Amino acid sequence: METLLSGFQAEIGSISSDIKILQEKSMDMGLKLKNRKVAESKLAKFVEDIIVPPMMVDIIVDGEVNDEYMRTLDILSKKLKFVEVEPMVKASKALKDVQPELEKLRQKAVSKVFDFIVQKLQALRKPKTNIQILQQNVLLKYKYVICFLKEHSKEVYSEVRAAYIDTMNKVLSAQFRAYIQALEKLQLDIATSNDLIGVETRSTSLFSRGREPLKNRSAVFALGERLNVLKEIDQPALIPHIAEASSLKYPYEVLFRSLHKLLMDTATSEYLFCDEFFGEESIFYEIFAGPFAAIDEHFNSILPNCYDAIGLMLMIRIIHQHQYEWFSVQAMLLPDSNAIIFGMLVIKVLAYHVSAEDSMLGFISRQDICVSSLETLSIMVNISLWPRFKMVFDMHLSSLRNANVKLLWEDDIHPHYVMRRYAEFTASLIHLNVEYGDGQLELNMERLRMAVDDLIMKLAKMFSKPKLQIVFLINNYDMTIAVLKEAGPEGGKIQLHFEELLKSNTGLFVEELLVEHFSDLIKFVKTRASEDPNATSERPITVAEVEPLVKDFASRWKAAIELMHKDVITSFSNFLCGMEILRAALTQLLLYYTRLSDCIKKINGGTALNKDLVSISSIMYEIRKYSRTF
Repeated sequence: METLLSGFQAEIGSISSDIKILQEKSMDMGLKLKNRKVAESKLAKFVEDIIVPPMMVDIIVDGEVNDEYMRTLDILSKKLKFVEVEPMVKASKALKDVQPELEKLRQKAVSKVFDFIVQKLQALRKPKTNIQILQQNVLLKYKYVICFLKEHSKEVYSEVRAAYIDTMNKVLSAQFRAYIQALEKLQLDIATSNDLIGVETRSTSLFSRGREPLKNRSAVFALGERLNVLKEIDQPALIPHIAEASSLKYPYEVLFRSLHKLLMDTATSEYLFCDEFFGEESIFYEIFAGPFAAIDEHFNSILPNCYDAIGLMLMIRIIHQHQYEWFSVQAMLLPDSNAIIFGMLVIKVLAYHVSAEDSMLGFISRQDICVSSLETLSIMVNISLWPRFKMVFDMHLSSLRNANVKLLWEDDIHPHYVMRRYAEFTASLIHLNVEYGDGQLELNMERLRMAVDDLIMKLAKMFSKPKLQIVFLINNYDMTIAVLKEAGPEGGKIQLHFEELLKSNTGLFVEELLVEHFSDLIKFVKTRASEDPNATSERPITVAEVEPLVKDFASRWKAAIELMHKDVITSFSNFLCGMEILRAALTQLLLYYTRLSDCIKKINGGTALNKDLVSISSIMYEIRKYSRTF
């Protein structure tokens, strides 16, 4: 048993040694297997990345450009990048076999997609093509083709890029030129260089009289319904052939808004498409060089011949509202970075309209325009629309300052047409400045107000009688205030100025009216009534001195008031204003007569005149009677 067990022990030791050897071999084999798997994986990846499957070749060479083709292009792109980027691949012998085939496929793919994209771009040139639908539903589906060209054939990509720019530049330029030509047929001429506030417009010939009804003269100075263009700022652009079929005509600011609306919509769509399709912002500016030039050319032809100050101010406000509205909308719709870029785009689009003459200003040019802030838009507006507005405004100002009073004067105390023009013009500008508070515009309106003050005074002095002069001024001031109030409660300093003038001239008229009918009474009250009747002086007030005044007033005061009433009715255009003046005159008459009555009470023997004195209550009754008429 001992021998047998010793034999077992020896065998077990041998088996243990064999197991250990087998274990070591197993671990070695496991490591080799792992290494081979890793190598196989890398080799399989290498083979997969570098191999050119026959199916891919067939699709690239013979397949149609569709979704499957673009997926195959993506695979080809990855293989091309793989053989170019991996350093180990460049040293492999397999590359020598595969690279020529990959290059042939690249060239074939580039050629094929180039022909395909050019064919699609040619469709953009066809008349009546809806460009936006073609861009969104067709071109954007194949935007990977552009990425492939950009990565693997920059020369061909540049050709495609240039072809698209050339195509869209010509197409959009033609569209905008056609749209502008159509809009020009819809333009309603509002004002000429002769339609100024201080210009005499009475017809002197048969031909001028025949031309007059053709012009919309009321819109030259009055804002009226023209304000609707700001309320409809976001309405779609006009469709010219529909408007023409309806025989509609529009002031230029309506056409201006419509053109800018179309420009904004087109620019928005094109900018977003270029950003998504090409991934390049600069393409947009190259495309719109043509449309900008077309609009610029149109604007430069219209602006020097525009003498419509109201229209110019409306265009300035349109620019401001477009700026505000589009920044607000795009800030909500676009990511922050895109909103900033689009804001710069909006400024660029709106700010482009700088007339050629503005380059003479010397402080800005198109090449130097900085589109990084909102201030740029204000600068561009100031150097395009504002100078023209200022020039036309100064023409109105000069027409008042240099007006021929003899030609303008009419022997009529009612409101003068020059003053009505001024009132409507000022009310329009005040209304358009309410939300903007432009101090420069307010300063210019103050200059205009001073000029019209001087002119209306010169016209008033043409009347021979002071009373007529005052009536003429009151009628004009009252009409001006009424027009300013109709425009809104924003008359401000100008309205207050005319209210003060109306008040002072009303006081003068009241005195003139009373002196005309009660001159002796007023003269006595002003010169003698303040004296002490009982004082010892050279000329003490006596009953004999005041008795004629009392009896004269008692005998005709009602008739005089009726004459005053008729005088006021015929003198003043505004019935309510006339009645206010009559009431002021009667109130002043009551004050004068009250002072006379008080004076008589202090005179020795004055009680003898009590029977002839008119009671204050009777006079007040008459005042109330006339007051009921308004």
